[in-house]
Amino acid sequence: MRRSIWWGAALAAACLAAPAFAIEAQNVGAKLKVNERPPVGIDVGLGVGGFTGGLATNTNPGPLLGVTANAQYWPFLAIEGGYQIQRLAIDDSRVQSGEGIWRNNLGLLAKAGPLLDEKWRPFVGAGAGLSYLDPSTGGEGVYHNDLQTEIPLAAGLDYRFGNIVAGARATYSILGSENVVRTASGNDEKGSLFNANITVGGRF
Repeated sequence: MRRSIWWGAALAAACLAAPAFAIEAQNVGAKLKVNERPPVGIDVGLGVGGFTGGLATNTNPGPLLGVTANAQYWPFLAIEGGYQIQRLAIDDSRVQSGEGIWRNNLGLLAKAGPLLDEKWRPFVGAGAGLSYLDPSTGGEGVYHNDLQTEIPLAAGLDYRFGNIVAGARATYSILGSENVVRTASGNDEKGSLFNANITVGGRF
């Protein structure tokens, strides 16, 4: 009986405190200027890029296609997440011509930048991603399937007209655990990734 009384008192106190907590959360959100309904959008990007360093020795730049969802939570800060697919051509005497490496990437990026003249938004960004590298059939003897971590560092410019946003960016990604290609001596090649692309999308 005593335990039931204590549980009832605790439940009543929680119910009474809930509105206060909700008001406090709203106050905190207002102080941080978090948008209750942030502008959201979808972008499609086309570009080109490739590996740098040792990874560029036996690969060539290739095209990429990306789809990104984004939200402008703060006036100067947005968060985006998306998927990219890219094909990097193999240029290696150990592999027949026409082969390539498919890069499938999932990533998150935080973008910071001011809105100028209600249209222009230059930005810089940083984030994290994970890529699955899959060589085509003819390259599998030398190149290997690999999960690769990425830390993208981006800079770009977006232009908004109405609900349409177009932009351009360059992204340099620091890579980790890259075991996709082995040298003749059996060592793993190391390097980074540089991509440039244009985007177009809508805001809602």
